[in-house]
Amino acid sequence: MSKFSDLGNSLYTGERSVDFVGRRKIWYIISAIFLAISIVVPIAKGGFNIGIEFRGGVEYRIPGVTDADSQIAKDVIAKVIPEESPVITTIGGDSLRVQTAQLSDEESKAIYDGLLAGYQKTDKEVTKSFIGASWGADVTSKALNGLIWFLVLATVLMAAYFRTVKMSFAAILALLHDLVITAGIYGITGFEVTPAAVIGFLTILGYSLYDTVVVFDKIKENTFEVEFSQTATFSERVNLAVNQTLVRSINTSVVAVIPVASILFIGSLALGAGTLRDIALALFVGIIVGTYSSIFIAPPVYAQLREGESKFKKAADKVLASR
Repeated sequence: MSKFSDLGNSLYTGERSVDFVGRRKIWYIISAIFLAISIVVPIAKGGFNIGIEFRGGVEYRIPGVTDADSQIAKDVIAKVIPEESPVITTIGGDSLRVQTAQLSDEESKAIYDGLLAGYQKTDKEVTKSFIGASWGADVTSKALNGLIWFLVLATVLMAAYFRTVKMSFAAILALLHDLVITAGIYGITGFEVTPAAVIGFLTILGYSLYDTVVVFDKIKENTFEVEFSQTATFSERVNLAVNQTLVRSINTSVVAVIPVASILFIGSLALGAGTLRDIALALFVGIIVGTYSSIFIAPPVYAQLREGESKFKKAADKVLASR
């Protein structure tokens, strides 16, 4: 632990330094690869695994069974609709949730009766719910509206606080980077995109932006009147700020990831709670990707956008000429 603290002190004072800004092409290439994978692979697999709340369907809940009994439900559904691929989930270790596509009244009743007979349950124990796609569409619409308003307000407020639109642009670019990669993980792994997952995506916005703003606040402090500096260029001051906040960013991420990982494990394995799993997965991936972008993407992009300005370029030329 002391070695980690010593590393943080040496990074803060500039005794040690990682060239985040100077090696930005490497980070851009890595991000481009991840973005390409996040977009191409889900498309190649046929898109996202959309939850029943978005596509509509029928949901059956059967208590007092085990995961091994799921084959009974598959056989029942196969007899009624051979082409149907139901989604069967174990909940709490002793209950099954069976989800199918939208069915006719005759088909849903035949499956319901088959489940009662197969599991030897009464109609008071097994529940059947019809879920319309309109509710999921309403959630999606509101989520998109919330995302748009969030991006607009965040851009305006950051531009006002940092007094430059370029810093807002870099932060929003990093934010979109995080959302695309997180969504891509869902598409690659085949996890269902549910309203809980959408909530997780929106929660990522706050964390990703918070981490980036903390780094940018240090950049603002370090680059104040940097055009009059005789010892460091604009990009070097930006890079120093990233190094000074590096240990803090890592510590914050670790502290945030550990409880989220616990929720993900408990929700998916111990309790079988789909809502916990969906929210936790989005947060788990989003926190890790958000930390990466706040260090390797947002600061280098901002430095690249501003280092070419005449006042910073002239100052950099003088500093480099004096060395």
